[in-house]
Amino acid sequence: MELTGSNAIASSSCSPYSLPVVEYEVFLSFRGPDVRTTFADFLYRLLDRPKIRTFLDDEELRKGEMISPSLVKAIGESRIYIPILSPGYASSKWCLQELALMLERYKQDEGSHIILPIFYLMEPRDVRHCKGSYEEALEQHRLKYGEETIRVWKDALEEVGQMTGWRVTESDRQGAVAESVFSEVWSHIKGNYTLLTNELIGIDSHVNHVMELLKSDFEGGINVVGIHGMGGIGKTTIAKAVYNKVFTQFEHHCFLEDVRETLSLKNDGVTTLQSKIISSILRDDHMVRDASQGIHIITNRVCPRKVLIVLDNVDDRFEFGQILGEVRKFSPESRFIITTRDKRVDVDNKFWMHDHVRDIGRMIVREEDEQHPWKRTRIWSNEDAVDMLINGEGADLVEVLKVDMRYEDFELMEKEFQNLSKLRYLEVHSGRLTGDFKNILPNLRWLRLHYCRSIPININITKLAVLDLRFCPVRDDWRCWDKIKAAHRLKAIDVSFCDQVTKVPNLFGCPSLQRINFLGCGNMSGELHIGDLKGLRVLNIARTKITKLIGGFGRLQNLQEINVGYSRLREIPTSIGKLSSLKILVLDRLDIEVPKLPTSLKGLSLSSPRVPNLLELKDLEWLHWSRALLIPGDMWKLSKLKDLELWQASNLIDLDGLQHLKLLKELRVYRCDVLRKLPSLSNLTKLQTLKIFRCPLLSEIHGLSELAELSTLRIIECRKLTGVMGIDKLESLQVMKIRDCSSIEELPDVSALEHLRELKITGCNQLTEVMGEVVGIERLKSLQLLEITDCTSIEKLPDLSALEHLRELKITGCNQLTEVIGLGKLESLRELMITDCALIKKLPDLSALEHLWALTIIRCNQLPEVAGIERLKSLELLELTECTSIERLPDLSALEHLRNLKITGCNQLTEVIGLDKLESLQALRITDCASIKKLPDLFALEHLRELIITGCNQLTEVTGIERLKWSRYFTIDERLKTQKRLEHERWELLHRANNSRPKKWSRFHSCWGVCRKDSDIISL
Repeated sequence: MELTGSNAIASSSCSPYSLPVVEYEVFLSFRGPDVRTTFADFLYRLLDRPKIRTFLDDEELRKGEMISPSLVKAIGESRIYIPILSPGYASSKWCLQELALMLERYKQDEGSHIILPIFYLMEPRDVRHCKGSYEEALEQHRLKYGEETIRVWKDALEEVGQMTGWRVTESDRQGAVAESVFSEVWSHIKGNYTLLTNELIGIDSHVNHVMELLKSDFEGGINVVGIHGMGGIGKTTIAKAVYNKVFTQFEHHCFLEDVRETLSLKNDGVTTLQSKIISSILRDDHMVRDASQGIHIITNRVCPRKVLIVLDNVDDRFEFGQILGEVRKFSPESRFIITTRDKRVDVDNKFWMHDHVRDIGRMIVREEDEQHPWKRTRIWSNEDAVDMLINGEGADLVEVLKVDMRYEDFELMEKEFQNLSKLRYLEVHSGRLTGDFKNILPNLRWLRLHYCRSIPININITKLAVLDLRFCPVRDDWRCWDKIKAAHRLKAIDVSFCDQVTKVPNLFGCPSLQRINFLGCGNMSGELHIGDLKGLRVLNIARTKITKLIGGFGRLQNLQEINVGYSRLREIPTSIGKLSSLKILVLDRLDIEVPKLPTSLKGLSLSSPRVPNLLELKDLEWLHWSRALLIPGDMWKLSKLKDLELWQASNLIDLDGLQHLKLLKELRVYRCDVLRKLPSLSNLTKLQTLKIFRCPLLSEIHGLSELAELSTLRIIECRKLTGVMGIDKLESLQVMKIRDCSSIEELPDVSALEHLRELKITGCNQLTEVMGEVVGIERLKSLQLLEITDCTSIEKLPDLSALEHLRELKITGCNQLTEVIGLGKLESLRELMITDCALIKKLPDLSALEHLWALTIIRCNQLPEVAGIERLKSLELLELTECTSIERLPDLSALEHLRNLKITGCNQLTEVIGLDKLESLQALRITDCASIKKLPDLFALEHLRELIITGCNQLTEVTGIERLKWSRYFTIDERLKTQKRLEHERWELLHRANNSRPKKWSRFHSCWGVCRKDSDIISL
């Protein structure tokens, strides 16, 4: 994999075309035959795990000459576009239409979208210049669509071909590239924290005091800090400020708001809170059945990790032991912050509240009137904020203001802000701010504008401490650049991903500056002068075109973190060795000579062949080294190393010396093409994570059985690896993934892995030719996810009925598998997917799966029926695709929670009974079902938002469409054009009615998500 082109990242937000009822975060466009089962599948699965809302668009699912209104809507609503530009992409007219529309939205909604192209088996220059298969495809299109259309498509390909993206070659590990893309997407989605700090309203001393308490050592190991005081006086503000400062120091973290409200739930308050904690820490959905199960999971899977947990607004019903288990079982490195009005809250029957932090909120703001928002000093409610700005009432009192305009479409001008004389903190998300703010907001300390479509031409920065303009359309001619040197109080400047900035800002005259973040400013080029910024602590110029750092670099004695990865730096100043406070240094993808580094480093990431004083970096705790020609022997003497990543070390044959890193907790070895063996891992007793990706010559891994603390094991594309002996002894193992290790012939009995919760075996073709079945699976009592994919020799699986906690089961591409025994007894199962298992002729009755919410069966051609689905009361998603033997379905009318029904390519299916009774249905897709002659009247489906009916050749009518209340778009066959025309006219009427209102009426735009009738909307 390699990055190509120049940066094309802009802001990530909803476009003005979106409605709050449907909002996609990612639009994934690809041509199915090229990448559906490979790269697109890898990426979609990664995006789906943290529940990123992804519109999965497959070229083969489209019909007709033009892309459907549903796709137009999805593109308009999506924040991030990912076109996978494969060799056949340009042969699809739909792909080209979508790409052109992406570019149109990207330009039209300035600063509202991101395009992340994938060049799959394509050279970016061939895409850019329309060469090879793209040239041939466009010539074919030219015969039908004309020169103007071809010009639009070529322009779109040219622009996308110039953007920064990922290049996937035949020799690349596609899963690893997909993970890189996912990381980029995730970085845009997860980074929006709304937290106050000391610059805001004078809470500096209190925040620092709490942080000092967190650093202290207390009896009993775990440190719990409480903040006590009456409601509405700032406890949450302090907790959020502390959380914002320290969460990056922890492996896992979560902030749980309003615990008191959660615990007030009559039947399942405790389990709901436990589920939230477990899901947040483990980054996956978990539904706890009862409190004892919750404590068991927390004790075994959360306690061993270094975690930060904030429990906000706790009352005397909260008992630590009954919810989280014993305090002493948590890692001594973990920390808890609890805010409460009630001093009686305790932990393990010990009074833990620190008297010197109780009631400190009283000193932050005066007691405020909850009934009259305009009398408050802090306004976080969007509705209150918009009302205050429009009406002006109470503006002279406000000190803190947040406005989220993702679902609004009107301008905020200087006149709306002119009376906010006391405002210290202003945050606007996705807004359009216009005018000159030079002479207003005289006390502003912190300005945070994210994803804004326009910004003021000028700002009063005299007292500004933080200037945060991430993903905004900041330009070189912005007037504030000329005044920045007069901002003597400025401590932080963040213009990350502002790609319209081409010149490096002149930061002379900012003696207080502590943080500079130019990350992702892909067009910013030139030299950065930083020598006089003696207070600088963090410098990030990654993914810019900055070529040089100049000034007295060695004098920056407060500098703690430097990230210059993927920049254009030609050298690192030799004076970097004098930076005694430097803790983190990132030099990724810089082909430069590394000078002598400061011995204070704790984290180092680099791509250079050598480090001259590596042995002197005795405090180094993590090292990520890519493209190292040889691993120096000195590396094995870094005794404090806890995290080691080696990537693409082309000459690395072995890792002799690895056994000396006895404190190592994480080891990742990626793309070491000639690595043949690992030394015994038996000495690495602290190891918790082992990941080995694409080491094609690696044949053996010894010492696994001694890794008592190993919790995660991933081995991918090690095609000569014949076995993983010893995994049956890994009592702490929680996640195991073995993929595309085609020489593995057997697995040990894994039944002793009582804590294993995820097991994925993919593409191990030889596995069951020797064994006949995967041994021990049926006895894994803690297993929650089981995925077996492309294991073509599996003929049967053991009885799965004993897997009482299994929540997700996916079986794909197991061509010889004939049955799934015990499936009907998996009472905890939430998701079931069976795909491309051609010999399965029968499934057990599924009616006992009372928690099942998603059922997907694809291309099981010999399966005649799916028994029991009519009694799946929790079912929300049902998909049956290309199950060509299914002739009938049971009556679906009792599926009261079904929201998404997709039936595609079921040629023998004649009817869908009960469809008209599915009152919760939001999306209905029935395509290529050649035997269906009639569907029930759809009038009662009042929540239906998406309707797609195509390719059902014997279907003569669909009744009730014209009376649907909620439907947002249709794709239906031409013979149903009467209903289509009526629906189109109805929404045109609404569109005109909405556009005829004054601009400020658009603040009611969000009402579209709750109004049920057209008249409700028009009456506004």
